[in-house]
Amino acid sequence: MDPLFLSKEKIRALLPMNECIDVMEETFRSLARGDLLQPLRSLMRLPDKSGLLGMMPGHAENIGVMGIKVISVFPRNSEAGYPSHQGVVILFDGKHGQPLLMLDAFEVTAIRTAAASAVATRILARENSEVVAIIGSGEQAERHIESMLLARKINQINVWSRTERNARALLEKVAERFGISVAVKTNVKDAVRNADIICTVTASADPVVFGDWIKEGTHINAVGACTPVTRELDTVAMKRSKLFTDCYESLFNEAGDFLIPKNEGDLAENDVHGEIGEVLEGLKRGRQDDKEITIFKSLGIAAEDIFSAWHIYKKL
Repeated sequence: MDPLFLSKEKIRALLPMNECIDVMEETFRSLARGDLLQPLRSLMRLPDKSGLLGMMPGHAENIGVMGIKVISVFPRNSEAGYPSHQGVVILFDGKHGQPLLMLDAFEVTAIRTAAASAVATRILARENSEVVAIIGSGEQAERHIESMLLARKINQINVWSRTERNARALLEKVAERFGISVAVKTNVKDAVRNADIICTVTASADPVVFGDWIKEGTHINAVGACTPVTRELDTVAMKRSKLFTDCYESLFNEAGDFLIPKNEGDLAENDVHGEIGEVLEGLKRGRQDDKEITIFKSLGIAAEDIFSAWHIYKKL
């Protein structure tokens, strides 16, 4: 049969955040158990450097499917009225290779990325965490607020954005949707200094959160930077923290938050305490006391898209 194409609206209805958190937990557990073929993503950069095409394949033997996300990234698209990231996720039957489903990649990625952070928050953040700092005001900011409210009993959200107008628009939307106290901060230090959970969801190439600002016991979801030369956290933040990730190979090849201090001699691969799936499966230890600072460095892997697509497909 011809594969179905699902729009953003349909995906949003079939993949609510609370369900996607459970899907991401199973994704990470499957990776830790060795059930997934998860190659590193490949990138084709255009000769004029205006954009790139990214390809993320994967195979999930335990659920009998394979798939790929193909996404274009054109940073200057906003000038022409287009999103910077556009693409599709394609799901295939793993036995005969039959195409099953095609989905809008933007919506799947938006939901599953925040859901993955929620899984990490549930196993790494202190149980009594109440204050969340959201650094950034784009699509992932609102999604992370939604997922953090599902992960912990949050009573205060602090938001910072380079564009204060965007932060205030997010405040109004979130306050109305979730009925929670939201404060816009004029600088990052004020946003994070009393936070129990910090989510960095920016497009910054340089650090926006510095280790000296972070209080003991904080958990950080570092989401925005995903290339070897970009980072949202400075070296002090990385050295003060216990570092966890979604996938070792992605971290060691793509995460500037880790690679920049590593290349400067301040971190090594054995400073990584584990993948989230290993903690879930009891193979590695997560937080061990309330004073530790923990970081989940999220890169995003194809398996997250494939498991999300499979979850949706089963509902059709």
